[in-house]
Amino acid sequence: MKSIFGFTDMKLKEINAHITAKEIKQQPRLWRETFEVIKNSRERISGFMDKVLKEKDLRVVLTGAGTSAFVGDSLVPYLNKKIINKVEAIATTDIVSNPENYLYSDIPTLLISYARSGNSPESVATVNLAEDMVDNLYQIFLTCNHEGSLAKKSFKNDKNLLVLMPEDSNDQGFAMTGSFTCMTLASLLMFDIENMEELESSIYSMAKYGERLLDSRFDDIKEIVSQKFDRAIFLGTSTLKGLSRESALKTLELTSGRIMTNWDSSLGFRHGPKSIIDDKTLVFSYLSNDIYTRKYELDFLKEMYFENGDAKVVAISDYKDKEVENIVDFLINIKDNKEDIEDDVYLLFNYVLVAQMFALFKSIDLGISPDNPSPDGIVNRVVKGFTIYPYNK
Repeated sequence: MKSIFGFTDMKLKEINAHITAKEIKQQPRLWRETFEVIKNSRERISGFMDKVLKEKDLRVVLTGAGTSAFVGDSLVPYLNKKIINKVEAIATTDIVSNPENYLYSDIPTLLISYARSGNSPESVATVNLAEDMVDNLYQIFLTCNHEGSLAKKSFKNDKNLLVLMPEDSNDQGFAMTGSFTCMTLASLLMFDIENMEELESSIYSMAKYGERLLDSRFDDIKEIVSQKFDRAIFLGTSTLKGLSRESALKTLELTSGRIMTNWDSSLGFRHGPKSIIDDKTLVFSYLSNDIYTRKYELDFLKEMYFENGDAKVVAISDYKDKEVENIVDFLINIKDNKEDIEDDVYLLFNYVLVAQMFALFKSIDLGISPDNPSPDGIVNRVVKGFTIYPYNK
């Protein structure tokens, strides 16, 4: 009988978890499809990027709302280090309410809009504001919905580029899963499009490890879920800090707020936020592959393990690490051995699978329906029910 994460299809449908479980599970396939999407559009994308990146004093703004905004948060440290040094992540929810603080008429700008549906009111409003306020504006629309408002707006002129994600990345569940990882991967590939051949084996290897993680480690994550906790903290450094924010939101969303969550960096967490820890707290630490960064993270794990009572510490590592294993309650490793060391930005794809499974299993454990954890409509799959005001300054 067909099953996902040890649940039969019938059981998942009975508890309204089938859509979310399926969408989490299919992501490695979608990563391969995303690679092929960018590869097949390489000439079109490369021509556009070459033209835009030649603009003097170009400013690149990555924007979106909610999880779509966290795509930018996760990418900025890497893109500024590797590709172009003027990249910012600014949520549409910030731009819409204070446009003059974020949009500048005299600075050439590439606005990259991330959107699952492309219909969020803030996303559409941000594009309208940018088109009105920025004199030299280029736009890339990365969206999962070819019928969404942003996809339709992309055809206005040749300074816009539409990049559609694989069809199945348009998550039908409440929580964004495949849409987040596909848009993140597509961005990395677009900014490094000249190296597609070199990246191909890495992306396919990443998908292979993702499939293994999804197939073989769900029982370990269920054991973590079985602990007594009502708080979950997610910590990561640099690009993995953006991932921590997304992980905290996934757990908060799918548990309908029953599990209180927070996020930070390992070093930043010491400065006050650490006060949240009690005996019913889970602390997740996303470990960097950078040797220097990892030293600080290991020190924090030791501090947490020996000083914080019954709070449970979970480490997520790219590889099996005996030193880490001895100072945490749970270790989830992606690979068995320390093989080719990936840049941290590529770790987030398999790391986020751990957070997504954790959130799904805790939602089920609490008797909540993951496919619709907010049936009263307080929170919706696509935000609605508020006014976008005209900006006339």
